[in-house]
Amino acid sequence: MCTACGLPSLHHGLALPRRDVLALGLGAAAMFGLPAFAAEDAPPPKPQNVIPPAEALERLQAGNKRYVEGVAKRHDFIAEREALVGGQNPFASILSCADSRVAPEYAFDTSRGDLFVVRVAGNFINTDNLASFEYAVAVLKTPLILVLGHEACGAVKAAISAVKDGASFPGHIQDLTTALAPAVKAVLDRPGDLLENATVENVRQNVAALKAATPILSAAVADKSLAIAGGIYRLATGGVDIIA
Repeated sequence: MCTACGLPSLHHGLALPRRDVLALGLGAAAMFGLPAFAAEDAPPPKPQNVIPPAEALERLQAGNKRYVEGVAKRHDFIAEREALVGGQNPFASILSCADSRVAPEYAFDTSRGDLFVVRVAGNFINTDNLASFEYAVAVLKTPLILVLGHEACGAVKAAISAVKDGASFPGHIQDLTTALAPAVKAVLDRPGDLLENATVENVRQNVAALKAATPILSAAVADKSLAIAGGIYRLATGGVDIIA
């Protein structure tokens, strides 16, 4: 159990040197039969996506501004498909809720091959989706991960009911509330709206968990090749507030 974020089994051991992280990335690429675009003889399919972390976040924010204003770019899906047949190098990874009202590719006005999106109700990290982000960073060289929560999240509401009222849910839904419970418990005595506070705290806790996740993500954060941020999607406007 991590004393920083309260999440189990997501980061342990010592951070690896960058050369070892690169070796892991090359090994993962070989395992999946995919090119590692860091190799000198394999240029990335979208050179415009090879950018530093700060620029990646700025690009997300600029795209979200266009989305809010209703002036999205025109996308040539045929040309985009052709360019990406041989591989991918997205400029950002997104951990998003599965809520149908939140669509990261639209919300950030991005093209095919720009975002590596992982979605789960409640936008929380676990060992399965952590592996996806490790792949994005080590193999695809993605410079940014954004944890994207949203207003009126049903999964967070359920977690509040479970924590405050002892509510139980059928099937595996209870597992979601258990994963989100640490965020709810952390803000129970905080002034303001409990749902909003828990939603923001959940994003912050998962940003912290991703930053601390060894061996791959923590090493990439340490050498500044990766940034990890958090945001809240506003349902009425489509705007994303960066909070962490």
